[in-house]
Amino acid sequence: MTARPVYPKGRKSARKTLYFHALGIVVECKKQNGKLNFCEGYIYMNNWFTVEQIDFQTFAISEYKHWEETHCYLLCGQKKAILIDTGLGVSNIKNIVDSLTELPVEVITTHVHWDHIGGHRYFDNIAVHEAEKEWLSVRFPIPLQIVKKNLTRLPCDFPVDFDIDAYQVFQGMPQRILQDGDFLELGGREIQVIYTPGHSPGHCCFYEPERNYLYSGDLIYKGSLDAFYPTTDPHLFYQSIRKIQEYQINMVLPGHHQLDIPVSLIADIEAAFSQLERTGKLKQGNGLFEFQDFQIHI
Repeated sequence: MTARPVYPKGRKSARKTLYFHALGIVVECKKQNGKLNFCEGYIYMNNWFTVEQIDFQTFAISEYKHWEETHCYLLCGQKKAILIDTGLGVSNIKNIVDSLTELPVEVITTHVHWDHIGGHRYFDNIAVHEAEKEWLSVRFPIPLQIVKKNLTRLPCDFPVDFDIDAYQVFQGMPQRILQDGDFLELGGREIQVIYTPGHSPGHCCFYEPERNYLYSGDLIYKGSLDAFYPTTDPHLFYQSIRKIQEYQINMVLPGHHQLDIPVSLIADIEAAFSQLERTGKLKQGNGLFEFQDFQIHI
């Protein structure tokens, strides 16, 4: 996806451009009753983040300038908002969130990997699955130098104020422990926790019953699905994919890369894991397997 403003055909002239000078964001929107009314499908950006409105109450906040191409999601209810993951921590994601909502924000974590918790330090209310509580609060499982090497291993146009020498992986106590089947209330909107281990011990997807949205973290996306680390489990990964097939899903909102992916990708990934299991190849150390729209690395 190109990180630039886009306009629905025939509607550009009907809108007014507003500039958030402090953030460097150019936003295409309308004012209604004195408030900003963002329009579905619009894209706007600052010097690091790209923001796209999924629907009236849902925003994708993406980091397309980095090879990880991470996506975080802001879900607004009537009483509070939820931010799913906080990205790389290269730039202050809270500035973006504050420009989109005045609601109190709770951060919920798909999993405690460095590319999903980088901006946790900007927030006071954080939730994580119990299986990864200690990763967040006591000891992150990957040495800081390895994280920095991964962060900078490909050329990237980082913000001018980013200092790799000062970069730290977030460590702190969560305010909420997530359990499989929990419902998180936002006021007129609720999100269900689905425990989906495999990519990590405490990986969770989040499901929105009213909209049939699946926020899939690193379980479903177009790219390399990784289950080769010591803390991953390819068999649990496969079981988790089968588990989410039980839900009615109209939209998959992934943690990385291409944002607009078909729901049918879930069945394609399940079939690929099934094939590897049937042929005795679903074992760590067997390498990278190529499929049409994704790879499985075990």
